Amino acid sequence: MLAGSVPRDALYLSGPTGCGKSSLICQVAARLNIPVQPVTAHARLEIPEVIGRLTLLNGSITFVDGPLTTAMRHGHLFLMDEMDLLEPATAAGLNSVVEQRPVLIPQTGELVIPNENFRFAATGNTAGAGDTTGLYQGALRQNLALMDRFRLVQVSYPEPATEQSILAKTAPLIESSIREKMITVANEIRRLFMGESEDTAAIEVTMSTRCLVRWAHLALAFKGAPLSYSLDRALTFRAHPETREALHQIVQRFFGSASL
Repeated sequence: MLAGSVPRDALYLSGPTGCGKSSLICQVAARLNIPVQPVTAHARLEIPEVIGRLTLLNGSITFVDGPLTTAMRHGHLFLMDEMDLLEPATAAGLNSVVEQRPVLIPQTGELVIPNENFRFAATGNTAGAGDTTGLYQGALRQNLALMDRFRLVQVSYPEPATEQSILAKTAPLIESSIREKMITVANEIRRLFMGESEDTAAIEVTMSTRCLVRWAHLALAFKGAPLSYSLDRALTFRAHPETREALHQIVQRFFGSASL
């Protein structure tokens, strides 16, 4: 999809926080030997910042390419991470780039024609639809004309077997049976976050894969303490008190007062 797509569609990966959207793109690009030019979006980001800037170099004013023009010239992958945070009017300035059309550099008058291997990819939590939950503060509804130019892929959290492999590599000192229960707890938390429980209202925090790895590392750091102790520091201290209590009950159900 990244290298052989015809037409050369831009790719937009959407999914919950910490499910591996950016890592997926970077890992696939690495395996295809495609350099990545990443930019993390924010509300004040302007398109000229990614195109490049004039700077003083060896005593003269010279235009220096930004990540976007670098990717276009050399056939790299340009990654706009957290694209939902861009101001819609600013993001719409990418319409032509997403369609593989040339970019004009105003400072020099040069027209940068994209290399045939150039690709544009983006990630976000809301697929450009805006945040209706209040969980992704700053995410904005994006221009429909821009989003219509993307091929969309929905990304979810890894399968338990994959997360078991991740924990085995990042926290090998934790027994496999304990890692398995930690993954089960993580999936219970995600189910509540996604509002998939009929008996319980959706909660305001979730356990991403990176948070799961953090919990494992903290469990080792606080060896001898209950696993709920390390979970507090990995996740639940930023939850509402009632949510924290609910998550402690989940840990209690699977681990009791056990520690590593």
